[in-house]
Amino acid sequence: MIQYIAEEVELPVLQKQKISRWIKETASGYGKKTGDISYIFCSDKRILEVNNQFLQHDFYTDIITFDYTEGPVISGDIFISLETVASNATEFNVSFEEELKRILIHGILHLCGQDDKTPESRLEMTRKENLALGNYSE
Repeated sequence: MIQYIAEEVELPVLQKQKISRWIKETASGYGKKTGDISYIFCSDKRILEVNNQFLQHDFYTDIITFDYTEGPVISGDIFISLETVASNATEFNVSFEEELKRILIHGILHLCGQDDKTPESRLEMTRKENLALGNYSE
């Protein structure tokens, strides 16, 4: 089951069924099935707390993915700071909706095994995000 939860923020407007179907199709392309996935939308303050508490990182970020995947079934908790998504959308000159979809699928790609720790893997992550975004039909 894919859940969409708001913590201390208003839940963004989402076409949940359509997004969930897109997530399942994307995961399937990597030979994975979706298990329990929770998107937790939050503030910058909350994501900083999560980053400090669980990762010992003292900085803001747009997304933190906790991976509980077992075998081919992807599961996890994905924290997304809506404030950072909004500022990134402005910085990259894209709509909030487009940036949010990119971040939504970014977390799924992490659960499918893609990392972004090196410059090369970041490029590969962006390529895969763009491919997935191209498969999202309005």
